[in-house]
Amino acid sequence: MNDRAPSDDVQQQARVSDRGRSYQAGKDQYVSHIGTQHVWGPGSGPAPRALASLPPAPWLTGREERTDELLKALAPGGAGTAVTVVTGLPGVGKSALTLHAAHQAVSRGHFPGGTLFVHLRGYDPAGPVNPEQALESLLRALGVRDRDLPATVEEQAGLYQSELARRAEERGPVLIVADDASSLGQLRPLVPAHRGHRLLATSRDALTAPDVRARLVPLDELDTESATALIATALAQVRPDDVRAGAESRALEQVAGDCGRLPLALTIAAALLTDDPGLPIATLADDLADARTRLRTLRYEDGDGRSLAVQAAFDLSYRRLRKQDARLFRLLSLNPGPDLSLKTATALNGREERETRASLAALVRACLINEQPTGSGRWRAHDLIRLYAAELPQEEGEDGALERLVEHYTDTCNAADAHVRAPIGGPSTPALFPDRTAALAWLDAERANLIAMVLHAAADRPWSVPHLADALDAYLTQRRHFQDAITINEAAVAAARGLGDRHNEGRALNNLGNALQEVRRFDEAIHAHSQDLGICRELDDRHSEGQTLNNLGLAFQEVQRYDDAIRAHTEAIAIHRDIGDRHSEGKALNNLGLVLRKLRRYDEAIDAHTQDLAICRELGERHDEGKALNNLGLALRRVGRYREAVDAHTQDLAICRELGDRYGEGQALSNLGLALRRMRRYDEAVHAHSQAVVIFSEFDDAHDTGAAQEILDAALLEIRRRRWWRGWRGRRRPGGAAGPEA
Repeated sequence: MNDRAPSDDVQQQARVSDRGRSYQAGKDQYVSHIGTQHVWGPGSGPAPRALASLPPAPWLTGREERTDELLKALAPGGAGTAVTVVTGLPGVGKSALTLHAAHQAVSRGHFPGGTLFVHLRGYDPAGPVNPEQALESLLRALGVRDRDLPATVEEQAGLYQSELARRAEERGPVLIVADDASSLGQLRPLVPAHRGHRLLATSRDALTAPDVRARLVPLDELDTESATALIATALAQVRPDDVRAGAESRALEQVAGDCGRLPLALTIAAALLTDDPGLPIATLADDLADARTRLRTLRYEDGDGRSLAVQAAFDLSYRRLRKQDARLFRLLSLNPGPDLSLKTATALNGREERETRASLAALVRACLINEQPTGSGRWRAHDLIRLYAAELPQEEGEDGALERLVEHYTDTCNAADAHVRAPIGGPSTPALFPDRTAALAWLDAERANLIAMVLHAAADRPWSVPHLADALDAYLTQRRHFQDAITINEAAVAAARGLGDRHNEGRALNNLGNALQEVRRFDEAIHAHSQDLGICRELDDRHSEGQTLNNLGLAFQEVQRYDDAIRAHTEAIAIHRDIGDRHSEGKALNNLGLVLRKLRRYDEAIDAHTQDLAICRELGERHDEGKALNNLGLALRRVGRYREAVDAHTQDLAICRELGDRYGEGQALSNLGLALRRMRRYDEAVHAHSQAVVIFSEFDDAHDTGAAQEILDAALLEIRRRRWWRGWRGRRRPGGAAGPEA
């Protein structure tokens, strides 16, 4: 795809001044100066000198920061470099920004020597403008006559530098704007030697090398406000009475979002709307909402047969890729999540990691993907680029990539899950991750990808869904991503049912019920656990039956079905003792203690929690030990054993901090504060409650944050009342008269 050379009959043109155009037909070149009384042929009279050859500056929105950056780079006598290259994906508005900044620089008087403009057509299917063509065009713009043009490109480059030096001496610095460069080979001959001149270029590739220390200015898509303003302004410029943008602001935002806030796509959307003034923006939004046809919708043709198309712009960059880089680009679209790591890309690629990294770097240089942030080892593509890559036909040997991706995510997630579930100081876990912290960090980084992978696999690889969902469940629960847990477990239930896999259906129902309880959808949770219980008994799975009874009992507690809850927990304890499952026995004892405390059977609750605490310490399960201490402390406080309650909550707090359990730390602080208030240690109580509010506010949980704030407010009010009371008693009048002084 890179070896194609332009045919001899291809015509090219490059802008050389505000009046002149240079044409190439085969190997013959002609220059014409439009708008004068004479047309100069080769070798005839003097050519006019270009002082202001920039094309008109387009209207620009949302690029203030980048404009300022370019103006600093172009400022004379500043820290600017000789060469600045604006880079970015196709259609992101590089040329518009560059011309806007160039005109701004000229208006500030930075380039009294004039401006030169050449369009290098670096990505044109007919082939780019070569250095000789570009130099000839620029030399003509500088006033060199055709008969004085040197024969070789080396001699042309020397004359170019001489003319620039003479222009600097006569008039001052010159700005050369080279639009759409595709290689350093196009730019090297144009780099000015004189320190005052500047070369400002645009490219889809990050063009820099040891001999060309270009300053790169990357350009991203617009923000939502600027994107909608681009369309609205275009409509108003064509028809000032067009009210659609103001009347359909929500639909306009949807259009901007589906355009990926990419200026080219936004320009096409605006053209479609201006061409059809009766077309509601909402109708265009509906057309763009379908990702399968979005790129085909983003195409515009005028009456002269000229067209704008996002897909065509992407094609020009894709066709320049090396074979191995194009292959990886196609495969990256198989990842359903928003970004991917080097390990994931390597799994997709099915090649060595070093080779994959080299291809990723090539795609970054081509501005088809970005490493965000730089050095993070994670890459993402613009939404429209992803759609484009997904529509490219897969080639032979690429059909196993999705299987490798699913296997990579499942295996790595299982390894991370082993760390998440393992007790601190317990048996060793698989070696993919050195410790629990590393496993959690990977899960945090990959969460969006893993959720997307579960949903994507549900369509055509349902057998993988229950396993991946189950491996994610403990992590999502600990990190309190309950909506995600509900989403993946609903998918797992549906997949298992479709496969007739009763065991995994029951497991997914159990996980789903637990997540539903956390978001207070208790009736649905009871329904899920009841279905799971039926499956466990059908399969004679005693272990799972005991766990399900325990979870069902918790749901019964929340809807105040306390007798049903006690029955479920007691039955669960019996099952786990019968099969020798001490861990699950402890959990059931803990939950039995909760319901007994709600029924004010405090001594029985303390006994249950004490038994659970002994089991946790026997098994070395620090996380569960913290829970047992917390619940034991609550029961002790109810019977007035405040000192023991403070000790229990203090131990729980230490465990939560040891494990990095921020939510548990917030609960421990809140309950510790309550016990401290009973002991009249008010300053310590307020400090604990204040810390709890800060921690709960980190989570998207208005219920717990509000409850913690109410407790803190109550503690502060109690302190104020007691201080007032002490002040009142201190001001009692002699002789026993009571009451505050007037």
